[in-house]
Amino acid sequence: MKLSKEFKVGLFMVVALTLLYVGWYFLKGIDFFSSSKKYYAFYENVDKLTESNQIFLNGLAVGRVSDIQIQQSKNRVLVELDINSEIVLTDSSVALLNGELLGGRFIQLIVNQGGTVLKPKDTVKSEVAKGVMDFFQQNAEPVATNLQITLRNLNIILEGLARNTKRLDTMFLRLQNTPAILNKTLNTANSNIDGLTESFRAVAGNLNGTLEELKPTLSNFRTLSDSLRAMQLNSTVNKAQESLGKLNETLSRLNNGDNTMSKLMTEDSLYVNLNQLLNSVDSLAKHFNSNPKHFMSPLGKSQRRIERDLKKQKEQQKD
Repeated sequence: MKLSKEFKVGLFMVVALTLLYVGWYFLKGIDFFSSSKKYYAFYENVDKLTESNQIFLNGLAVGRVSDIQIQQSKNRVLVELDINSEIVLTDSSVALLNGELLGGRFIQLIVNQGGTVLKPKDTVKSEVAKGVMDFFQQNAEPVATNLQITLRNLNIILEGLARNTKRLDTMFLRLQNTPAILNKTLNTANSNIDGLTESFRAVAGNLNGTLEELKPTLSNFRTLSDSLRAMQLNSTVNKAQESLGKLNETLSRLNNGDNTMSKLMTEDSLYVNLNQLLNSVDSLAKHFNSNPKHFMSPLGKSQRRIERDLKKQKEQQKD
C-alpha cells in the first residue's frame, strides 16, 4: 500500500510541529520526560515576571513558572510554580523573586533545613529581592541629606572666602600707597641723618677746641693740687709735733710728784681712806639691817639705848 504524497506531507508537518513544540519548551527548561509538582506563591508585584520564566535552586534550573493570575480584590498576584518532583520543599522554604542586570526575571528557591514538608499545591513563602534601584532608593535619601549639608557648608565657606577676598582687596589697595609713604619717610630720614651728621661734626670740632683750651687749666689744677697736698701734710706734721711736746710735758709733771695726779699715782693714803670709808658704810648697813628701829623711831634712839639694846641681843644670843 502506497502512501500518498498528501499523507506524507501531513505526517511530516505533525512531526515537525511536535518537535518544534518540544524543542521550544526544552529550551525554556521544561523537561517533558520528568515528573513535576505544582506549588503556589503570592506576590504584591511580580516586576515583569512572565510564564515560562525559570526557577533555580543553587544555580540549577529545577522548574518554571507555569501560570500567573492577578487577584485584584486582594491586591496580589498568584504565581504557579512547576517544580521538579525530586525537590523537597518545607514550610521554611522561600520563593525569592529575583532578576538579572539586563532585566530578565526568575525565581530563586531557598530551601532551609527542618520544618514540615509541603505537599503539591501548597503555598510557598515569597519574597522579592532588592535590586540596584531599591538599593539606590534606600541610600539616596541619606546621601541627598549629606549632600545638602555639604552644599550648605560649601556655601558658607564660599561666602567666607568672598568676604575675605573683599578684605584682601581693601588691604592691597591700602598697601599700594605704602611704598610711596615709605620712600618719603626714608628720604626725610636721610635728610635728617645728614643734618645730624653735620651737627655732630660741628659739636666734635667745638669739643676738640674746648679740650685744647682746657689743657693749660688742667695742668694748673694739677700744680695747685700738689701744692695743697704739700701744705696739708706740713700742717699735719706740725700739729703732731705740738701734740707730742704737750704729752711729754704732761708725763714729766706726773713723774715729778708735785701735783695731785702724781700723788694719787705714787701715795696710798687715798686708797687707805677710801677703804676705811667703805668699811664704815658696810658696818652701818649691817647695823641698819639688824636694828632698823634705831633709825626709824621718831628722832631716832639715843646712844645709850642703842648700847643697851645691843647688849641684850648679845646676851640672848649666848643663852
